[in-house]
Amino acid sequence: MASIRKHRGKWQVQIRRVGHAPVSRSFIQKSDAQAWARQIEQQIDRGDLVGDLRSLSSTTLRVLLERYRREMLPLKRGRRMESYKLDIVLRHGIADISLRRLTPSAIAAYRDDRHESVKPGTVRRELAILSHCFEVARREWDIPLPNNPVAQIKMPEAGRPRERRITAEELEAMLEGTAKSLTPLLAPIIKFAIETGMRRGEIVAARWADVNLTNKTLHIPQAKNGHARTIPLTPGALSVLHSLPQYDERVFPISGNAVRLAWERLKKRVGISDLRFHDLRHEAVSRFFEIGLSVPEVALISGHRDARMLFRYTHLRAEDIAMKLS
Repeated sequence: MASIRKHRGKWQVQIRRVGHAPVSRSFIQKSDAQAWARQIEQQIDRGDLVGDLRSLSSTTLRVLLERYRREMLPLKRGRRMESYKLDIVLRHGIADISLRRLTPSAIAAYRDDRHESVKPGTVRRELAILSHCFEVARREWDIPLPNNPVAQIKMPEAGRPRERRITAEELEAMLEGTAKSLTPLLAPIIKFAIETGMRRGEIVAARWADVNLTNKTLHIPQAKNGHARTIPLTPGALSVLHSLPQYDERVFPISGNAVRLAWERLKKRVGISDLRFHDLRHEAVSRFFEIGLSVPEVALISGHRDARMLFRYTHLRAEDIAMKLS
């Protein structure tokens, strides 16, 4: 039977069972303490609580995250970004807390501390990595974590979807500005992004072998979500392809980082500071809807598998709809 008592403003739970090491934890809310006690007792009854929970006292979150980096990140396409986010967590004081003391309140304190310096979306992504790490530890590494502490806290609210669209005047200025760029592929890449809605990484990875000029399609073997797709090519996209020499395996033989740097220099040159390259994808998706394509048709092009995410990328102009209604 669990023992629950209030001590120094917190509810302390202690569970003693024959054949098992004592288990204890403190909570701010009594209801959380009761729920945790029931969960642990059920795990003991089912025989699911393996290992000596005392080992959690000698293992820090840092140890868990380093193992996650070694074993899990190599399997992920976004490993570079996740590794960067792991470094942020590892530099924080939470990394040196033992797993036994890593309560939901400790995770919430990390959330609140990070929220003071970065946007909610950034905090959500960092917590998502922590949550996945805990789930892997519980299910695959036999780490005797009684629960996932991230799952027990309130996540920061998702930020409002970005609604920035490039205007015709801005696009003209950007394309004119590429004349002074040291990156000759920048102009065709910008045009191709708006015509296809492809991500920057997908564009620089496109190969001529995946282009079918007869069927007017381009096959994308691996996208950000891990799923392949084949997209139709607009007359504008075909025009870009016809203007390019085929001297390399890739359609645009340039690195994604080179495109990013050239884009940033271009923005400074033309005096547009609040435009991201990814906004071109938003622009393309919005244009697809404006010409009358259906949700499944646009999803086929953009690769979105969730219509809700697709609509976050869609920003129709009221004045354009008014023209259709007149």
